[in-house]
Amino acid sequence: METILPIMNQYSEIETCVECSAKNLKNISELFYYAQKAVLHPTGPLYCPEKKDMKPLCVKALTRIFKVSDLDNDGVLNDNELNFFQRTCFNSPLQPHALEDVKNVVRKNLPEGVSDNGLTLKGFLFLHTLFIQRGRHETTWTVLRRFGYDDDLELNQDFLFPSLKVPPDCTTELNHNTYLFLQSIFDKHDKDRDCALSPEELKDLFDVFPYMPWGADVNNTVCTNDQGWITYQGYLSQWTLTTYLDVQRCLEYLGYLGYSIIAEQESQAAGITVTRDKKIDLQKKQTQRNVFRCNVFGDMGSGKSGFLQAFLGRNLTRQKTIKEEHRSYYAISTTYVYGQEKYLLLHEVFPDFDYLTDADLACDIVCLVYDVSNPYSFEYCANVFKQYFMDSKTPCMMIAAKSDLPELKQMYSCSPLEFCRRHRMPPPQSFTCNTAAEPSRDIYTKLTTMAMYPHARLRCMCTCNRCTFCLCQNFLNSELLQTVRAKLYAVVLRRHVTQEDLKSSTFWLKASIGASVFAVVGIAMYRLLLKTR
Repeated sequence: METILPIMNQYSEIETCVECSAKNLKNISELFYYAQKAVLHPTGPLYCPEKKDMKPLCVKALTRIFKVSDLDNDGVLNDNELNFFQRTCFNSPLQPHALEDVKNVVRKNLPEGVSDNGLTLKGFLFLHTLFIQRGRHETTWTVLRRFGYDDDLELNQDFLFPSLKVPPDCTTELNHNTYLFLQSIFDKHDKDRDCALSPEELKDLFDVFPYMPWGADVNNTVCTNDQGWITYQGYLSQWTLTTYLDVQRCLEYLGYLGYSIIAEQESQAAGITVTRDKKIDLQKKQTQRNVFRCNVFGDMGSGKSGFLQAFLGRNLTRQKTIKEEHRSYYAISTTYVYGQEKYLLLHEVFPDFDYLTDADLACDIVCLVYDVSNPYSFEYCANVFKQYFMDSKTPCMMIAAKSDLPELKQMYSCSPLEFCRRHRMPPPQSFTCNTAAEPSRDIYTKLTTMAMYPHARLRCMCTCNRCTFCLCQNFLNSELLQTVRAKLYAVVLRRHVTQEDLKSSTFWLKASIGASVFAVVGIAMYRLLLKTR
């Protein structure tokens, strides 16, 4: 001891000293045990012997773990949360008496470590300090590694960025379980229950991140309340946007929030849905996607930014309060198409005609915006359509913006209406955001409908769900018609017809009635669609 103690005091990185003998087989197994422990569960990154306290990086990591595990955000780990934490890290819950023993130890040494019969952050940190001081630092390392930390107490890159393959022409969306998880995170931090996150609540939500992921532009990308705070719908919309545009960043963010821990999944990749190839959707004439991208083209001053902000419920008066440095080129919110909730993502494309990238052209629907009060505004839209979209299968819609202003004749070879007729597009849709109340959202429902059904030539240009087209669509998708069709198939097409059937007048009567019903319905639908067109 006289020889060893000075050396251990001089070199703090020496964790253990073992007296052993290979000849006498003294402490040989202990030697290898402590050698292995020094590598797998080192004390150095966790604890400072001089200060007899945990190091700042260790405190920071354990603080994040505490906040992730505090499911109700009350600053205390109650018995249920402690049991979930224990089961997550060590695959077994604590027995009630063991739980009380732990709290009694903390209460005895640190009275403020226990509050409302639960463990506070100070008590949680004290407990791990006690583990390390008693030589049980493998307990702390097990917790740290379960929550994704490496030997340098940084979140492991494999933890933050799990493998996720996204084939070309496929998109990424959040699945139902991930939306439920994000909803629980929102509820956890919305302390005043106003369905919006104040700046303080938003900061508290992202306290488990190493940096603030959302800037001021997010408030102009999603829906906010009158105070400019992100609403519940806007919160989910921003997560949907991040997943669609940059899925790797979304995986990183979910990792910081502890998705794989709380949702008990293998990794964050389990929370992402990769949609099927868009070409398959076009072939089958149906899609299961929930997010649709609309690229907005238009000349300078045509009203593109106003069109995006109007989607978020902001009229011209509110738009004038937006600072230029906080401007966003994206806007995302929900719309309803035949009763189904879908996300529409609007992207304002910079109006540089000669430098449009593949990302500018890749979308589900194109929106061409021109200013009705500017006689030279439409020419840009016509040129973009002819050069990039005339021969594509991407549906396009022309928007006659600033319709509250006097309309001037466009200096082009044909009028916008005639141009749309020639190219089999819907007629130009009048739009203005210069209103007293929130601008109308009908145009955005039309865009989402066209994006969902790009194969349909006859597109519904109203969103009331009462027009002929809507009624026909609802009738065709109704359970009644599907049942009738299935029964007729069973009777007429799939039935094994015998000689007796052919001679039976009943068989031919059923077949005639079935054919007549379909003929009458088909003719009626066709006439109604023609009238609608």
